[in-house]
Amino acid sequence: MPELKYVDGYPEYMRESIEVVNRTRGKRKDFVPDAMTAEEREEVLKVHPDYAPGGKRELALGPNAGDPVPGPVADLLEAYPLIDGKEIDLARADLEVDVMVVGGGLAGTAAALCAHDSGVAKDKILLVNKLRHGDCNSIMAEGGTQAADRPFDSPDRHFLDTIGGGHYANKPDVLRALVEDAPTIMHWLEELGAVFDKEDNGDYVENWGGGTTARRMHSCRDYTGLEEFRVLRDEFRARGIPKLEHSPAIELTTDGSGRVTGAVLYNLETGEYRVVGSKVVILATGGFGRLHIRGFPTTNHYGATADGLVLASRAGAKLRDADTVQYHPTGAAYPVQIVGFLLTEKLRGAGAQPVNREGEAFVFPLEPRDVEASSLIRECYVRDNGITTPSGLRGVWLDTPLIDVKNGAGYIDRQFPAMKRMYARFDIDMRKDPVLVFPTLHYQNGGVETDPDGRTNVEGLWVAGEVSGGVHGKNRLMGNSTLDTMVFGRRAGISAAQAVASAGAGERTFQHVTSYVRTLEEAGVATDRRAPMLLPEYRGKAALARMIDVL
Repeated sequence: MPELKYVDGYPEYMRESIEVVNRTRGKRKDFVPDAMTAEEREEVLKVHPDYAPGGKRELALGPNAGDPVPGPVADLLEAYPLIDGKEIDLARADLEVDVMVVGGGLAGTAAALCAHDSGVAKDKILLVNKLRHGDCNSIMAEGGTQAADRPFDSPDRHFLDTIGGGHYANKPDVLRALVEDAPTIMHWLEELGAVFDKEDNGDYVENWGGGTTARRMHSCRDYTGLEEFRVLRDEFRARGIPKLEHSPAIELTTDGSGRVTGAVLYNLETGEYRVVGSKVVILATGGFGRLHIRGFPTTNHYGATADGLVLASRAGAKLRDADTVQYHPTGAAYPVQIVGFLLTEKLRGAGAQPVNREGEAFVFPLEPRDVEASSLIRECYVRDNGITTPSGLRGVWLDTPLIDVKNGAGYIDRQFPAMKRMYARFDIDMRKDPVLVFPTLHYQNGGVETDPDGRTNVEGLWVAGEVSGGVHGKNRLMGNSTLDTMVFGRRAGISAAQAVASAGAGERTFQHVTSYVRTLEEAGVATDRRAPMLLPEYRGKAALARMIDVL
């Protein structure tokens, strides 16, 4: 193959299409494709990875036997535990606490803070994290947080937008809690010192999100999650709440009746096990992006490997909507060093248009995410109107220079410094040239089913954040994820703290694990499959040869 020549970060052959996009920008600056009808959305969703043939199988055992889930998720839910308990003395606890929070993102940190606010002594709370406190999806959230706090908006309107975007599969009582608590969360963050974008008069700058009927997206430029986490972690540290890093939970413990009574941790640095007894456990372990469902790249952090689903399901917790996966429409498709990285929906809210190789705007920029992502997949793989990169990945252009055309020179500099910096590393100026995008695995829509306070059907077990299921239905809207983490982190922390008063320490056993292993043996499940995964594997031909599997 001849050596490629590059001009301003792009191979020469890609610049031919870029010039078409640049020439057609003037005609498109005042044109936006119409939003799709319900029938058109139903048609384009046929190519979405959730609905395209293949990729799923029914669970053979466990609380959700018979439910379809992505193949890699099913493999983990039907896997043998990492330990059987014989090598560990569960009767002797290395630590005894009242509230253990597993996971240190926005949800887990909010839960720990609110448990403390609700009367649990700080030395009776323990936050454990797989990696470092803050190694999580939360800090990579860019676009914003929804909250209906303007006179012309309302929680009811937020509710209707969200349940429509979720294909009416959302759990209504949980969704009601999300939208009603949203303004409280924004106030809480500001009290803690979060700096959000403001108008000259002090009002929040609020932007559009896909599938919304009102501007309610609160943001801090394009690093909203990082700013929100900054203030929560600062407060956590100021209070001196104990934490353990590099110590993922690899198994829950239960008493004879099935109530959760603690967990076994594994120190990634020393290889040692640690038994923690706890009156209640809050799982806030995030999602499963690093499973690379259907071969897609991902925006997720390194530890997002479905650990919470595995631990909760093994203990008897019911899952909900675990068959649905969110693919963010605009993941980076070029250069190869950043493939899968997130390009916030806020770019499209500010005027950037997805356009094909002929410079045609082929989709309304702010369709719900599953519809928008499906439209990009269709344009690339059905209509063959995309651009193929040197690595073989297809994508369409996101016409980012339109942002400054529509909002005035300097808007990208002010509002998207992280995006601009990410591309500048590769000699690409997103103010002058479009950037190539393709859907990327972004979010676990479903998870462990809960009530509005994060309580599961298993006594002693709460969940919060992306590991939970119900609030988003079959598809999540932009800005509802960071909101979800803090609403239900807060609610779980308060509810769990209230339960501590009447909860005893409880016996620690692996009875539920023993029963689960027996079920696996009876089903003839291969004994070399182990879960939780803890960390993804990127060595070997299988990882290097991974290809997108949709059409």
